[in-house]
Amino acid sequence: MSRREFITLLGGAVAVWPLAARAQQPTPAVSLVYDATPSEATPFVAAFQRGLLEVGFVEGQNVAVEYRYAGSHYEQLPALVAEFVNRQIAVIVGNTPVALAARKATSTIPIVFLTGTDPVKVGLVASFNRPGGNATGVSFLTAATETKRLGLLRELLPKATVIGALADPNFLTTAGQLKDLQDAAPTLGQEIHVVEASTESQLDGGFATLAQLRPDAVVVVASPFFTGRRERLVALAEHYRMPAMYSWREFPAAGGLISYGTSFTDAFRQAGVYSGRILKGEKPADLPVLMPTKFELVINLKTAKALGLEIPDRLLALADEVIE
Repeated sequence: MSRREFITLLGGAVAVWPLAARAQQPTPAVSLVYDATPSEATPFVAAFQRGLLEVGFVEGQNVAVEYRYAGSHYEQLPALVAEFVNRQIAVIVGNTPVALAARKATSTIPIVFLTGTDPVKVGLVASFNRPGGNATGVSFLTAATETKRLGLLRELLPKATVIGALADPNFLTTAGQLKDLQDAAPTLGQEIHVVEASTESQLDGGFATLAQLRPDAVVVVASPFFTGRRERLVALAEHYRMPAMYSWREFPAAGGLISYGTSFTDAFRQAGVYSGRILKGEKPADLPVLMPTKFELVINLKTAKALGLEIPDRLLALADEVIE
């Protein structure tokens, strides 16, 4: 990923390219809006750039990519999207809240989304095979895999009966994910205790509250806010010695215990491919919503050892990646 100079606005919440650099950029232009900070988004931006490259677009040569980062400030997304709509940018790329804001703002500018929910239910497309409007993208089924994560946690800790769930109440798919967890828990002999956190200060307080509840393990419910703060969440789980299940491999790569889900980085790569195809003239209405073909189970053995846990042989055999 090439290094670029940022100007930080709104107290560091949103970063934009310098005006001089923007003026020199080639056209066409693609916008990538993401509710994280620039450093937190680095691996995903790199994956997006790889996707563009696969279809012949190199940033700074034959395509310009403008980035906007909203941190956890979801309320800023409509204004960020409106800027690109007013400028009639070629393609707008973003996750569910970004795509919904873009769909509300324009029916003509192509939108490429990355969503963990059903894009039909939230109104992004008419159907998976025939999106039918100005939006298409990648659906990585985050909301449909929380039950599987709970089951894997049960295999790892068969005696665990009290499970904490750390959830971001401001994220669109959180309610559905929590419902899946709470519906599945009784069949596994488990009880779910939900603790909410949607700001920096609430992360520390959330884990302190979980510690008071003394859960046998914690499920960190998927949200961009949590993904962007994965190192801090991992450190808090380590501090309180809590076995924790996450959604993406980036968490165990940062020292977390275990994760199960699709590849988040590959979803960004696919979004880059679709953006490039649209720049070449294809219509979002004709590009089917992409679905994940592989789910990854990642286990960090070093973290398991630090927690005094022995990973069952069956889980080790199922694991796609074991970090030692």
